[in-house]
Amino acid sequence: MNSVFRASSAPIWLGVAALALWSQAALAQPKPVQTQPVRPAPAQPAAPANTAEPDVAYAAFQRGLYLTAFREATKRVDEKNDPKAMTLLGELYADGLGVPNDDKKANDWYKLAAARGDREAIFALAMFRLTGRAGPADRNEGAKLLAEAAKLGHAIAAYDLALLYLEGQLLPQDFTRAAELMKMASNAGNPQAQYALATFYKEGRGVKMDALEATRLLAAAARSGYTDAEVEYAITLFNGIVMKNGTVVVKKDQRAAGELLLKAAKKNSAPAQSRLALMYATGQGIKADPVQAARWHMIAKAGGSNDQYLEDFVAKMSPSDRTAAEDKAKPWIARMPQRGPSPFDQPAPSTAQQPAKTETFKPAEPVKP
Repeated sequence: MNSVFRASSAPIWLGVAALALWSQAALAQPKPVQTQPVRPAPAQPAAPANTAEPDVAYAAFQRGLYLTAFREATKRVDEKNDPKAMTLLGELYADGLGVPNDDKKANDWYKLAAARGDREAIFALAMFRLTGRAGPADRNEGAKLLAEAAKLGHAIAAYDLALLYLEGQLLPQDFTRAAELMKMASNAGNPQAQYALATFYKEGRGVKMDALEATRLLAAAARSGYTDAEVEYAITLFNGIVMKNGTVVVKKDQRAAGELLLKAAKKNSAPAQSRLALMYATGQGIKADPVQAARWHMIAKAGGSNDQYLEDFVAKMSPSDRTAAEDKAKPWIARMPQRGPSPFDQPAPSTAQQPAKTETFKPAEPVKP
C-alpha cells in the first residue's frame, strides 16, 4: 500500500493564537505554601548577568531552597537595592514558594524591579495585567508591558506578543510583525517560536515561502523535544521534500521519522500515535507488526485521533492478535485523559461460538493519517 503522510490540515497559525501566554499559565493559580522543598520551581526567573560575586539567592532558588532564597534576596535588596533580587522576591510571593502566596506583594516587588529595567519583572507584570492578578485585568497595559519586555530581549514576551498580533483582537492582525517577533524568540532558542515560524515559512505568511528554512526550524524545535515539532518534522522526513526542479530539500528518511514519532507517541501525541500505527501496519520505515499497529491505533483513538484505514485493518485482524493488542493498549489508555471514543466498544471479535460478520476490506486511497 502506498501510504502518504500528510501534515496537519489546519495551519498552525490558526491554533497558535489560542495558546497565548501558555508559558505563564501557572501564574493564574496560587500555589500552596512550601516550607523548604528540594525541587526546582515550575517557572524560574532568568539568571542574573555575570557579576563579580555569586548570587547566593538565585543559586538557592535553583536548588529549591526557597526560604534561603527569600532571606538572601531580602538581604541583597537591603544592601544593594538589586532589581534581580526584587524580581526573585516577587516570584516567591507569586508562587507561594517558602512564603504564603501574596499577589499584592508579588506585584509590588515586580513593579520595583520593572522600574529599574528588569525585563523578567516587566514580563511578570504583563502576565499579571493580562490575567487579572493583583487587580483588575488590563489587557492593553499587559500588551504594552509585553512589548517593553520583548524590546529588552525577553524571548517568551516576544512569542506571546506575536500571538497577540496573530489573534488580531487586542492588537491589529499583522503577520509580518508576528513573524519578526517569532524570529526574535526563535533566535533565542524558544522551540514554540521555532515551530510557529516554521509554519510561516512553509505557508509564506509574513515571510517569503522557504521550505528549507521551514525544515531547519522544525528540526531545531524537534531537537528541543517540542512534541508538535517532532510530529511535523517526522512527517517531513517520512515524505522528503523535492522541489519541482528536482532539487532535494529534505532527503527521505522513514526510519528517522519512525524514531521521532515513537518519542512523540510516548508523550501522548495522538497524531503521532496514529501515524506510528500506520507505519507498523504497512511496514514502511519500520518492521511490520500488526499487534503494535492495532495497539497504537487504539491508544490514538482514545486520544481523539481516528483513521479509517486502521479501523479496517484492526477489524480484519485475527481474534488472537486483536486481543493481544487490546491487552497492550488498555494499561496505557487507563492512565491517559480520554478524548475520543473507547476503542473497546466495538463488537467482540470472532470466536467459535460467535461468528464474525462478513466485511469487505477496502484500504483508504491514499491514507491520510
